[in-house]
Amino acid sequence: MTLDTENPRSRTVRQPAKPSPGSGASTPAPVRRNAPGLALAAIGLGLAEGVHALLPGVPMLTVAVVLGVGAAHLPGARPFVRGRGRAGLSTAGKRLMRAGIVLLGLKLSIGDVIGLGWETVAMVLGVVLVAFFGIWWLGRKLGLPGDQPLLIATGYSICGASAISAVSGALGKEEDDERLAADVATSVALVTLCGTLAIAVLPLLQHPLGLDTVQFGRWVGAGVHDVGQVVATAQTAGPGALGEAVLVKLIRVAMLAPLVAGVAVACGRRAHEAAADRRAAGEASSTPASGRRPAVVPLFLIGFLAMTALRSTGLLPAAALDAAATAQELLLAAALFGLGTAVHLPTLARSGARTAVLGLASWVVIAAASYGGVLLTT
Repeated sequence: MTLDTENPRSRTVRQPAKPSPGSGASTPAPVRRNAPGLALAAIGLGLAEGVHALLPGVPMLTVAVVLGVGAAHLPGARPFVRGRGRAGLSTAGKRLMRAGIVLLGLKLSIGDVIGLGWETVAMVLGVVLVAFFGIWWLGRKLGLPGDQPLLIATGYSICGASAISAVSGALGKEEDDERLAADVATSVALVTLCGTLAIAVLPLLQHPLGLDTVQFGRWVGAGVHDVGQVVATAQTAGPGALGEAVLVKLIRVAMLAPLVAGVAVACGRRAHEAAADRRAAGEASSTPASGRRPAVVPLFLIGFLAMTALRSTGLLPAAALDAAATAQELLLAAALFGLGTAVHLPTLARSGARTAVLGLASWVVIAAASYGGVLLTT
């Protein structure tokens, strides 16, 4: 069929459809798609804050994960979580998490790291490398599915939930990859559980292991996962131990940047090699459907480094740093609630024993490595 462009009457002009009143068509599609899930994440965040206020010993991030898993398995809520709420919950698990990682950079000062001396920095680097590669290898040997070995190794060796989420963002997976979201939530729950147990167990080991105040603080900073858990554990030995623990812990946080960059580079190289192999075999490219490849340096990592540089200038007042710390925890809690909703317990139960074994073994690996490092450098 041809169109007679000379005769104006032969032209068919398609008028744009007018939205009906109250149809919500004027609202941008991404907003409409994400709003239900983000609203549920906000409710989960409020509940997590409430539980943490009633039980201060229970980390809010842990509560958020548990609530997310619970929401995904409630008979009345599951259809919503898997349906209308899925897009917003996935957005929370990705976007809000990355924003929280950026704010995490404000907890780190270059001057604090330099002040500890090269011996301590080298010790922490050694502990991180031993823990990361040892736990990753053990997880693969145990046959854990998906990206769990990598994510659990990251959480134990760097800084718990924050590091797990940062590395997951560098894997180059699709935004709605539910397998990855489940792996992240499982890894966060495991690492958080063991870090919480450390609050009760490590203080009991200080004197049997012959550690003085400084040594105990550094052992806690090098071996406990989350910053909040480090503070709760080290303060049992006094302010001297607490100060050492926080500084050593921040050196571990600094290792997040090169680790995430390394993961991003490795994923990019692997994707490129896979695409080359497919082209050589005459198959379609393996580039994700979105057409994107993993960034060499993820944008949120650049933000993390920028915030660290800003903190190092000393220009930010204490009130601004406190507000940023609060915002970071809220963002991470909302994100972890979203990730928790992707967990499917029957699936996890099939690898539950292996996951528990890896968790306990990882705890021993990082505790032993950090203990040896402290003895060698003090």
